[in-house]
Amino acid sequence: QVQLVESGGGLVQPGESLRLSCAASGFTFRYYVMKWYRQPPGKEREMVAGITIDGGRKNYAESVKGRFTISRDNIRKTAYLQMNSLKVEDTAVYYCKAEAQGANNVYYWGQGTQVTVSS
Repeated sequence: QVQLVESGGGLVQPGESLRLSCAASGFTFRYYVMKWYRQPPGKEREMVAGITIDGGRKNYAESVKGRFTISRDNIRKTAYLQMNSLKVEDTAVYYCKAEAQGANNVYYWGQGTQVTVSS
């Protein structure tokens, strides 16, 4: 059974940090590109960051560059999103997505984790 389970969300104040985790099971994690998306209240889901299967290349949305870092551990089958200097506008449900390398019609989503940044 394929599962992507996000964790690490919560309520923080502006300027603080959170680290999200996405634990994978039921598929060959090391062959999947991993991405983080977020969906702010009342808005469309948007991609935040992506990482290649070997971790060699990463890309970020302009709004999070320099503050967020995506990483992965293919042994632990887990992807991470380190979020620093959080802003109120980072408030959203964060989702991880696994996309099969070379077959982007094969993908899986996690259930999401809430991140709230508020003073």
